[in-house]
Amino acid sequence: MEPSKTENSVRELTVREAKLPEKVRAWRAKLSAKAKQQKRFRFYSLYGLISHPETLRAAWQQVRANGGAAGVDGISLTQIERQGLEPWLEELERELRDKSYRCQAVRRVYIPKANGKLRPLGIPSIRDRVVQCAVLLIIEPIFEADFQDCSYGFRPERNAHQALEKIREQLRAGKCEIYDADLEGYFDSIPHEKLMACIRMRVVDGSVLRLIRQWLKAPVQEEDEQGNKRIRRNSSGTPQGGVLSPLLANLYLHWFDRVFQSKKGPARWANAALVRYADDFVVLARHLGTPIETFITEKLENWLGLKINRQKTRIVKLRTEDERLEFLGYQIGLAADLRTRQHCYWRLEPSATALRRELDKVRDMTSARYGAKSLPELIGELNRHLKGWANYYRFGHPRVALRKVNQYVRRRLKRHLRRRSQRPWKAPTDLTLYQYFQKLGLIYL
Repeated sequence: MEPSKTENSVRELTVREAKLPEKVRAWRAKLSAKAKQQKRFRFYSLYGLISHPETLRAAWQQVRANGGAAGVDGISLTQIERQGLEPWLEELERELRDKSYRCQAVRRVYIPKANGKLRPLGIPSIRDRVVQCAVLLIIEPIFEADFQDCSYGFRPERNAHQALEKIREQLRAGKCEIYDADLEGYFDSIPHEKLMACIRMRVVDGSVLRLIRQWLKAPVQEEDEQGNKRIRRNSSGTPQGGVLSPLLANLYLHWFDRVFQSKKGPARWANAALVRYADDFVVLARHLGTPIETFITEKLENWLGLKINRQKTRIVKLRTEDERLEFLGYQIGLAADLRTRQHCYWRLEPSATALRRELDKVRDMTSARYGAKSLPELIGELNRHLKGWANYYRFGHPRVALRKVNQYVRRRLKRHLRRRSQRPWKAPTDLTLYQYFQKLGLIYL
């Protein structure tokens, strides 16, 4: 599964450390150092840092850079700036200082998933996103000091490519049997009380805990096809789309990471390796057996109260060229050297699902309903999209997939030109189709 991408709504926010004010960076550094030095220390005086004007202003800058849609109140980022940012931040600071702040309902929207189903997203209001980000700025370095190296999702200076490289490293070490797990509705199924207990292992400031509990319990507002709004209470989970949700999701599964790596975990007695990106993870070992599978099931379902999707969870044995592991939009498996046909290597490339989804996206962008769009405008839109896709899928061995995308883009543009022309369109006689589109500015992946 490819990391979640939320278009035209609210994207997952990760802290941009370099853009933080010096004072906030200093606070984060001190909190991180303290957490690393004293693994059992509990932080009890954080609310003052969260409600400080410097933190709120830094939080606003992070939320503003991240963009995203308005919440249930309909107030957008542009409206806040137009009406006056400073008075808005001062009012928010006063509410936090007086402890009169109350969160608003979360606006529920649905975006299509790769399998055709819909992914539910909760969009908090801008006001709530800024306060959540302020909390994130202060508590993130505390929990980051505890997180295991096997966790890669939504963490500073960590990404999906590092997780994929770690998998390839373990495969090279001979760990070719893989437990490919899928958690059913993870973000929506985290038990609130157990999650709060995880937070209290490090943070015991009552005011901060009350803020977090507010967001967990915030009602969800949905709108049906007729425009009727319905509000329901939230009894479990943390809204996917909330600023604080990735950290809380990582924190809850951190305890699985920790017990997996402990003296009684498979990392010790089976030399197994865990690689996790948010709620997607794989376990690699030389030989997967019932004890490892039982351990995973016991800890995730009975201990953490989560549910494993049995239909999507599978055991993959990468011992032949016919087997492939799909993870984070990539597929990895053995491949023979094209020249010798003997020496095999671990080939990492965009999965067939990811490639098909990309071709479908290009087809949609160049469909007949955009026939009136000028070629330079269409090429500009395609370039922006292709650069974003290629930035993620350039890792490993993407040459074949990139070539297929390039060929398909040119075929679609040729079809677009024929559709716009009253006469049968042909490329200029002195230029190939590739040269013609390159001259118009189309990038080549």
